[in-house]
Amino acid sequence: MIKQKRLTKINLYDKFNAAFVSLITPEMKALNKIRKQNSYSKQPTLERPFDMPLEFISINGVQIRMAKSIIDTQNKETIVLLSAFPHTILAYSPIWEVLKKEYNLYTYDLPGFGASETKAEYMSFTFQADFLNSFLSHFDIENSHLVAPDVGMATALSYVINHKNKIKSLMIGDGPAALPTSEPSIMKKMVYSSFWRIMFVIAGSGALIESAKNLGNVRYVPNKYEISDYKKSHNGKVANCMKWFKKYPEALKDIDKNLKNIQIPTKIFWGEHEAILHKENGVNLNKRMPNSELEIFENCGHFVYQDDYPRFIRLIQTWVEKHK
Repeated sequence: MIKQKRLTKINLYDKFNAAFVSLITPEMKALNKIRKQNSYSKQPTLERPFDMPLEFISINGVQIRMAKSIIDTQNKETIVLLSAFPHTILAYSPIWEVLKKEYNLYTYDLPGFGASETKAEYMSFTFQADFLNSFLSHFDIENSHLVAPDVGMATALSYVINHKNKIKSLMIGDGPAALPTSEPSIMKKMVYSSFWRIMFVIAGSGALIESAKNLGNVRYVPNKYEISDYKKSHNGKVANCMKWFKKYPEALKDIDKNLKNIQIPTKIFWGEHEAILHKENGVNLNKRMPNSELEIFENCGHFVYQDDYPRFIRLIQTWVEKHK
């Protein structure tokens, strides 16, 4: 793992701005009720992340941070995990620790997100899909399984729609896909309001990370190493990240009209207490995709791969074994 010489913390400015976001978010009352039932505390779920072989590489002139673990390309299945926003691939460490013993694994921070390089032209569904195609080609990855929550979900769907591929299965959730969308207040602010996008840029990466924790987790408590990596990785990138959300409504139309054509076996996962994109989006997507199954994660928020990571690991194992 790439070691951080000095941890970046959530400061008072970050907490103040995140508290204001919580104050104007109607969904917070229900989220806090669930957290109380879960005895949610400040004590991190894991004291520190498990080791991941993080590295920086350049593909087609785009520098990304990634990790890979190869055990047997001939006899073991290959899984590619795409990052969520505003997390980084470090969020996958407990999943990685288990799956690396059974499968070949690849993961990377999407260009413009996490610790990967950012440019305005990276912030579109189309660019992300094209880059995923380049990533798979660069490592000669074929017949793989894609795990793609949040912004990674849009990338995975755009990729299988617009590129010839040999993807065996998809595991997607808590992200954009089918119209009409059911969007809680925070998503509406980022997508439809230039004023609020500017406010998020001014607040900075720390407020973004703290707000994401408040809105996205009802069980899992990130540790200081995760928080530091998320904040440091997105420092100076929030403005470009907001460009992705500005383009979201128009980009979504291309995915929506092609959902009926996706025949790849697809497991859709969604958090029961979702405050970024309502679980009705998962139900709608399941109805629209002809070869899909829906799994709702009870007692989980937006970041289901953290809130119930043992169950998420089992989901991946079961689905991959079924479709290998």
